[in-house]
Amino acid sequence: MRLLLVEDDRMIAEPVLDAMRRAGYAIDWAQDGRAAELSLGNDVYDLVLLDLGLPKKDGIAVLRAYRDAGGGAPVIILTARDAVDERVRGLDTGADDYLVKPFDLDELAARVRALLRRRTGQKQPVYTHGELALDPAAHEVTKNGVPIALVPREFALLHALIEAPTRVHTKPELEEKLYGWGAEVGSNAVEVHIHSLRRKIGPEQIVTVRGVGYRLMRIA
Repeated sequence: MRLLLVEDDRMIAEPVLDAMRRAGYAIDWAQDGRAAELSLGNDVYDLVLLDLGLPKKDGIAVLRAYRDAGGGAPVIILTARDAVDERVRGLDTGADDYLVKPFDLDELAARVRALLRRRTGQKQPVYTHGELALDPAAHEVTKNGVPIALVPREFALLHALIEAPTRVHTKPELEEKLYGWGAEVGSNAVEVHIHSLRRKIGPEQIVTVRGVGYRLMRIA
């Protein structure tokens, strides 16, 4: 999953970035409204965390332009504007949720998970596929009930695969899920993570579709 944080205050942004990365998300950071619009034009984000009081272009204007252009990713507004009419305006403009600063990072992570589940049609908080179970909230993976320790990018990789287990995920798609701006991505980075994940969950669990990408094994 790849997120975009739009926030001009570094003291707020850095804890959010750290928390989301520890939760296994790739996340980019735009520090003003114009940069946010350019980033959203790439149409690569699964969810947007949007401040309202931005330099260069207000967050409401960014949100309105994004929705008018057909942008469909869920948007959580993060703002110090706590008046009811401000919340109503944000929701009416196209936001999916609203969190007033200062906020708890665990609550933010829970709201992110809830919106992403809704977007992917996942009603239950735990993804299952055959012997595997992945719990985004607890950041846990089990196989036949036995816990498996994964590093954040292995977890993010399995998360991407298990959300759509029969779909073939291309290497560029997986890179977008695993890495944010500025991260060094080696030419074989995805292959390295696939190899490591196979060692932990079983080589048969991940199928290589030659020349296309990867998917989880089919369940009879």
